[in-house]
Amino acid sequence: MTIHKCIYHNTVFALALSLLLFSCRTTKPVQYLQGHIDTAALSRINLPEPLIQKGDLVGITVYSDNPEATAVFNQQMNTTIAADAGSGTGNTPQTMPGYLVDANGNIRFQLLGELHVEGLTKAELEDMLKEKLAKYLMNPYCNIRFLNYKFTMLGEVGKQGVYTIPGERISILEALGMAGDITLYGLKDSIMVVRETNGKRTFGNLDVSNPQLFTSPYYYLQQNDIVIVKANPKKPDVSEQTANRNFARATTISSILLSLTLVFIQIFK
Repeated sequence: MTIHKCIYHNTVFALALSLLLFSCRTTKPVQYLQGHIDTAALSRINLPEPLIQKGDLVGITVYSDNPEATAVFNQQMNTTIAADAGSGTGNTPQTMPGYLVDANGNIRFQLLGELHVEGLTKAELEDMLKEKLAKYLMNPYCNIRFLNYKFTMLGEVGKQGVYTIPGERISILEALGMAGDITLYGLKDSIMVVRETNGKRTFGNLDVSNPQLFTSPYYYLQQNDIVIVKANPKKPDVSEQTANRNFARATTISSILLSLTLVFIQIFK
């Protein structure tokens, strides 16, 4: 065997070994919604009605058949709240018109005084207001909205933080999309949702790789939910991840150098 052939075979062997070692460190992520999806059974949507909680900012607009008198009830105070990390506004406080539900679950409404609203749905609050406003207005009705509908994403996601949404409904899949998806080391079958309702804390576990996800009461998030994406127990620590990145970088450089060596061998053969 000539020297050129020996160098050639050794180079090919080294290149193949480098590529093999690099490929062994690549992890294939688990896919979303694997297996058969029963579209007929899962097409039925059961949307939970969000309940008013402490710390919620509620927008209330009153209407009636006598607009002049109605204007008195639409003088909402501007409430200053802290900006959320996921809202794109940094830490600058925001001033929004609305009624902030205090630590006792109450709001203060024009002429009606203090009202206990914690645990009510929007429809139930509207019924309460219509009954009380009937003393002052003709055929009163209200438009009620949550103004700080938010959730928190933690764990193995692209961007952890608190996210505020303009609507009043978001699914776990949409929430993960907002947070930059689950990372390579996150577990799609081990997602915890922490929920507090009327002073009671509950915990839900979601598996976004299973189509039965759609039947879970935690599929649609509620305001103030906390979502925690757990990490794979085999996730390397910071030093191991640094070593892996350095190894991948060195492997790439080595592959380029070996490829150049093969080219020069062929040229000067």
